[in-house]
Amino acid sequence: MVQLSYHASHEQFSPSALLTYAQQAEQAGFQGISCSDHFHPWSERQGQSGFAWAWLGAAMQATTLPFGVVCAPGQRYHPAIIAQAAATLGEMFPDRFWVALGSGQAMNEAITGKPWPAKAERNARLKECVDVMRALWAGDTVTHHGLVCVEEAKLYTRPAKPPQIMGAAITPQTAEWVGGWADGLITISHPYDQLRQVVEAFRRGGGEHKPMYLKAQISYAPTEEAALQGAYDQWRTNIFASSVLSELKHPHQFDAAATFVKSPDLYEHIRISSAPQQHIDWLKKDIDLGFETISLHNVNRDQQPFIDLFGEKILPVFRG
Repeated sequence: MVQLSYHASHEQFSPSALLTYAQQAEQAGFQGISCSDHFHPWSERQGQSGFAWAWLGAAMQATTLPFGVVCAPGQRYHPAIIAQAAATLGEMFPDRFWVALGSGQAMNEAITGKPWPAKAERNARLKECVDVMRALWAGDTVTHHGLVCVEEAKLYTRPAKPPQIMGAAITPQTAEWVGGWADGLITISHPYDQLRQVVEAFRRGGGEHKPMYLKAQISYAPTEEAALQGAYDQWRTNIFASSVLSELKHPHQFDAAATFVKSPDLYEHIRISSAPQQHIDWLKKDIDLGFETISLHNVNRDQQPFIDLFGEKILPVFRG
């Protein structure tokens, strides 16, 4: 059976609001929570960027659900610190925490003032971070000198079972690469044929029998116009190719890039509909592709109608 989760967007809402939404999502029947980890939002209109790792401890204590976070170690975060943070959550909340690791975006990572590497170097750095984190979770004393440096680090607080590491990938090329080292895949919703290519690439690269998670970007509202306008207001800065999204550094640059985006352009990138059956049909296609966990990110600002409607009419369709 598929697990349908609620996505908590730290770019769009304050941590206190997201804590309430997480509790309401559990009450409505969502089976997990995922969250972003941003230093800057994608747009000035989104206007938030709470520290995800502080929020996770509070939210996991306030609910009983499994949680996951998408993170980019290597520049803004030293991998030993992320290993320690994940180990602490895993120790406090056994079998409830997973982490997705990706190569990151300049908007979050370039704040350190260090050069922003090309994609190939960011991938190589990410793989070094993964190896460091796994060694620390195994109890090793780690010294590593490469694209990241670690000197005689050892974690003394570790969970009985290390967190799963999901490889974050948007393109088929990255999906094929993470298939060889990640415990599973996490990607975002694309048009069906593009999403199928990502899945096939992940399996081809070594992920044949590994779990696959999907963050589905949707916009639900009681009317079609409200769903479209809500998506346009909040998420028109996020529809560009990965090569663009990873290079821009400031929210005002994303807003400038989106100047010529029109409302109808969003239909190719976001699942916009006021009809519950349409959302059910989209989810059934995701399940057919093999996704086991689907995190629903309602990109507009009206979270309560989304949580209530999905809890009443959509989540029950997919329960055993």
